[in-house]
Amino acid sequence: MPILVIGGHTRSVGKTSVVAGLIAALPGFHWTALKITQYGHGVCSANGEACDCATADHSWAASEEKNRSGDSDTSRFLVAGADHSWWVRTQQGRLAEAMPRIRKILAATQNAIIESNTILRFMKPDLYLTVLDPQTADFKASAQTYLDRADAVLLHSAADSPAPVWKQVSLKPVTDRPMFAIHPPNYVTPEVVEFVRIRLASSLASSRRKTQLSS
Repeated sequence: MPILVIGGHTRSVGKTSVVAGLIAALPGFHWTALKITQYGHGVCSANGEACDCATADHSWAASEEKNRSGDSDTSRFLVAGADHSWWVRTQQGRLAEAMPRIRKILAATQNAIIESNTILRFMKPDLYLTVLDPQTADFKASAQTYLDRADAVLLHSAADSPAPVWKQVSLKPVTDRPMFAIHPPNYVTPEVVEFVRIRLASSLASSRRKTQLSS
């Protein structure tokens, strides 16, 4: 079961659009999509505003999306063609407590695509893509921590190519990785789709060979 993780250096750089775009472009994978949101004191990390997704009685929650209106990120995944879509919410720094539930969800899937950076602390996916926008200054610590784990970079490309506005951020960890220019609202190019298809097909073939050798 190949697992694809989509991360990015902050919110609103297109992670959800990349997930939805890949689901739509690769329907044969029959995706189960997961969006992982970490929140603090009544503030949702999805939009930085006060919300009621925090729960007083436990540190995490997981719910399967059934609404196909496209009004939420997880609903967009269903509209794009995902077989299943889940929203996992945790308090900041407590994703570990949700991992048994996440692993149970993944165990029942054919192929999984996960929107998260921090999930990399607990698993090694078959493929990790990071979305970077040089004109968005915020660069989360989790994105910097796992930048060297990226298999490829989806880089927002501006027509006049201005200098990045990031502060004290180096892209040296990914200088030798494939970089794909993206031009929103087109977040997924044919080149990105083919890269993902080839890499996941290779991972699946390798997994099958290991299974055959061990049987």
